[in-house]
Amino acid sequence: MQNIMEIYNAYSIYIVAALILLVIILFIIIIIYGKSIDRVEVRLKKLTRGIDNTNLEELISSYMDRVEKTTEESDEIKKLYSDIHEKVDKCLQNISVLRFKAFENVGSDLSFSIAMLDNNKDGVVITSIYGRNESTTYAKPVDKGISRYELSVEENTVLNNAIEKIG
Repeated sequence: MQNIMEIYNAYSIYIVAALILLVIILFIIIIIYGKSIDRVEVRLKKLTRGIDNTNLEELISSYMDRVEKTTEESDEIKKLYSDIHEKVDKCLQNISVLRFKAFENVGSDLSFSIAMLDNNKDGVVITSIYGRNESTTYAKPVDKGISRYELSVEENTVLNNAIEKIG
């Protein structure tokens, strides 16, 4: 035992210095862990903001329910968009008009041809021929850009102009 005391007395300054160094290192580690815990607390507060006295499992469950509901709503909106897109493609939206003089002895360009097509190139060509004593109007159906009735030059022009608008 006396041998241990002699060793202690001889190296006591080194032992005390080592213990002080160990205390300083432990103090630094405590500060680092304290800051780390503060960051975790901030992240937890962000995660649980607006929720009082709720455990994390209930919070995650409610968020998952909201995600599922949002996914269902998104699927409904996609279906609705698809339905609307399909209906819009069938609307008359590509229109071309041409006014012309049908007869030399009649005033200005009072006759006209109009082509109205949807995005599938289906629709109608309407022509009105104005004369001094009478006016006549014709409607000719168009299916996939082609009419089964013979078209005049003006009707072909408006039909081609309307088809060009489709792209």
